[in-house]
Amino acid sequence: AGPGSYTVGTMSERFDCHYCRDPLHGKKYVQKEGRHCCVKCFEKICANTCIECKKPIGADSKELHFKNRYWHDSCFRCFKCYTSLVNEPFMLRENNKVWCSNCTATVDAPKCKGCFKPIIAGDQNVEYKKMVWHKDCFTCSQCKQVIGSGSFFPKGDDFYCVSCHEHKFAKTCAKCKNPITSGGLTYQEQPWHSECFICSNCKKQLGGKRFTAVEDQFYCVDCYKECVAKKCAGCKNPITGFGRGTSVVNYEDESWHDYCFKCTKCARGLANKRFVCHNGKIYCAECPKRL
Repeated sequence: AGPGSYTVGTMSERFDCHYCRDPLHGKKYVQKEGRHCCVKCFEKICANTCIECKKPIGADSKELHFKNRYWHDSCFRCFKCYTSLVNEPFMLRENNKVWCSNCTATVDAPKCKGCFKPIIAGDQNVEYKKMVWHKDCFTCSQCKQVIGSGSFFPKGDDFYCVSCHEHKFAKTCAKCKNPITSGGLTYQEQPWHSECFICSNCKKQLGGKRFTAVEDQFYCVDCYKECVAKKCAGCKNPITGFGRGTSVVNYEDESWHDYCFKCTKCARGLANKRFVCHNGKIYCAECPKRL
């Protein structure tokens, strides 16, 4: 800062102004580039122009300069906040405007997606997919509580805390009616927690296992055989519907495996065939004639 390219003094010798030829003896003068001139001619012809106010920087003014640009000391202020930048760090930005370091940091800082204000150095923030928020501005779209650095779920342009996401989007278990946040299974187009889809008798989980549904109750194979399944009138074993003989023959409150429903005399299989019941026993259509 400072003129640097001229000197100001009171003439003690007999010199005339280089421009107007007025005598300078005993008067204030300016010497620039080896020439002596009066103050009036200096300001009119030689003085630098302030880049801010566009007026000449007179001999009595303090001049500041930077990269061939000149300012009055009173004009050397931050373009944004008007703080004096004399003896302060600054930056020359577009249109030859000077900015203080604080305003430069602010205008160059990323903008918060929530409040649209700058996020400056030292601010706690949250970043997600090239977007950034102040930590306190990153809130749940449903309950408006601050998520901050906690877990969240994105949905389009919205973000949800774990609790709101569960209640708004998670499937609800058909048994306990609570949200299913992970895992789970589906039966007859209804979602279940794995721990809720269990045998009604032994309480073991049925996910990935064979089971039977009876009037909205579920049973594993062993419990179904023991507690629910009808007993075959022929072999006396449970009729489970699993494995061999999935077809069942029912007659007068009794049931048979299809392979157990046969003629008492000739042992011919009678499933889907004509038969005769005589004295509580099953016969084919021919055998009663031979009794």
